[in-house]
Amino acid sequence: MEGSPVPQSPVRSIIGSREGKGSGATFRAVNPATDQTLDEEFLPASVEDVDLALRLASNAFSHYRQTPGKQRASFLRKIAVKIESVANEVIERAHLETALPRTRLQGETARTCGQLRLFAQLVDEGSWVDARIDRADPDRKPAPKPDIRSMLQPLGPVGVFGASNFPLAFSVAGGDTASALAAGNPVVVKAHPAHPGASRLVGNAIRDVVKECALPEGVFSLLFDNATEIGAALVKHPLLRAVGFTGSRAGGRALMDLAASRPMPIPFFGEMSSTNPVFILPGALRERSEAIATGLHASFTLGAGQFCTKPGLVFYSESDGVQPFREKLRELVRGSSPFHLLTSGIRTSFNSGIASRKQRDATTRITESAGKASDAAPFVGAVLFETEARKFLLDPHLSREIFGPATLLVHHSSRDELLGIAHGLEGHLTATVLGTDSDLREYADLLAVLEEKVGRLIFNGFPTGVEVTHAMVHGGPYPATSDGRSTSVGSQAIFRFVRPICYQGFPNASLPDELKDANPLGIWRMVDGAMSRDAILPHFTTKAG
Repeated sequence: MEGSPVPQSPVRSIIGSREGKGSGATFRAVNPATDQTLDEEFLPASVEDVDLALRLASNAFSHYRQTPGKQRASFLRKIAVKIESVANEVIERAHLETALPRTRLQGETARTCGQLRLFAQLVDEGSWVDARIDRADPDRKPAPKPDIRSMLQPLGPVGVFGASNFPLAFSVAGGDTASALAAGNPVVVKAHPAHPGASRLVGNAIRDVVKECALPEGVFSLLFDNATEIGAALVKHPLLRAVGFTGSRAGGRALMDLAASRPMPIPFFGEMSSTNPVFILPGALRERSEAIATGLHASFTLGAGQFCTKPGLVFYSESDGVQPFREKLRELVRGSSPFHLLTSGIRTSFNSGIASRKQRDATTRITESAGKASDAAPFVGAVLFETEARKFLLDPHLSREIFGPATLLVHHSSRDELLGIAHGLEGHLTATVLGTDSDLREYADLLAVLEEKVGRLIFNGFPTGVEVTHAMVHGGPYPATSDGRSTSVGSQAIFRFVRPICYQGFPNASLPDELKDANPLGIWRMVDGAMSRDAILPHFTTKAG
């Protein structure tokens, strides 16, 4: 066995400031580098725990939704500081539970805290609420115009599902939680069973900060479970108002359907599946074929190919530079070191996907690293598949995501074939175009098609590595996400968990500060169609006759 000494009793869910009652058999995390279970035991949450967490969250909402943006900003910043204070312990535990390198986990910790501070900055400034004011015109004919004002307000308790591949940045205090809390929503997190220990440490940090900030205990809860019952109970609970999810297409679709089939359907924001196509245009192949091969190999094997933005499809023409590109990429794949995947389930799925693809008649060439995939070993090798465009277009199986260090090269013989491929793509998070300025002009019609297929277009870069910025879009048409109008990374992620509310004819004193004439918060607002930070007069003035 590995890890710390066995505790006297199993770890229970965090239900506000309380311990969950729990139910069923305990479970433990597994070190994917050794396939050995870790010592710490976790007791799955009970359905009663889910109910209590949502009742506490619903009670907390009436208070938390009215907290000023500056108070929520302080809350988020304190969470970041608290996580940094226990970062060494969190990183060590996450390393045991995921086999991810400590340097990667250090970067993920920094990203997690950076996200919290980004949303703190957003709500501290305050203009994100999109305040709009259309002043009354009592002299308008044939009927007076009423005073109408609107802004974004939080939805209510949000359920968040931790992801397997990012134990920190897409987990307990990740972007879904940070954006939901920033908007004024209490959060109930369902921890991923692959890294419950790291989740517990971060959950304890958030719980402690809730108490330090004198916020209602229901602002945050954390549920443990190693099956699907608790996640389903969370989504179906009548007090839940929205869901954030990152995971598989099958799991996301099941929860998405649950959210839609409730007596009162709720929005489900799921990031679920993407193969992130790469298009290598002729000019780029001629100028830097080997450099492209090196960059592509680094991208599709980064994190053992377990990034949601991993490039899984690569399209290019039989033109100058192809042979050096192919040979360099094959050489790099053959020389790849073995990779540890995050869970035995992911490893089994990867091995199954590789075996299935090898049996496809459409697959014409295969290159593998020395560390080949094996169910008996706790590691896998990189795999490179190759095929032709006409075969690719006839076999939908080749478009499917294989989560792990594998990619598929597809060579086409004409521009029409390339555009046919682009038109046939389903929704993806990203599409990458490698080319020259001349290529961009020549293939403008390809770019126009790709704009309809993805959330982020990349030129002369690679899709792995998602910057957390105000402009970032980490989303895309289905099945990349359940709602292609949303993003789960960047400050625009906050708009998933709010709705517009309109106030008509209210006296100034009864309006939220964001909508009052004096603009006490000093935010940007749309006043009669023009952006302004100025105080306003309550009514139009009439001209003397």
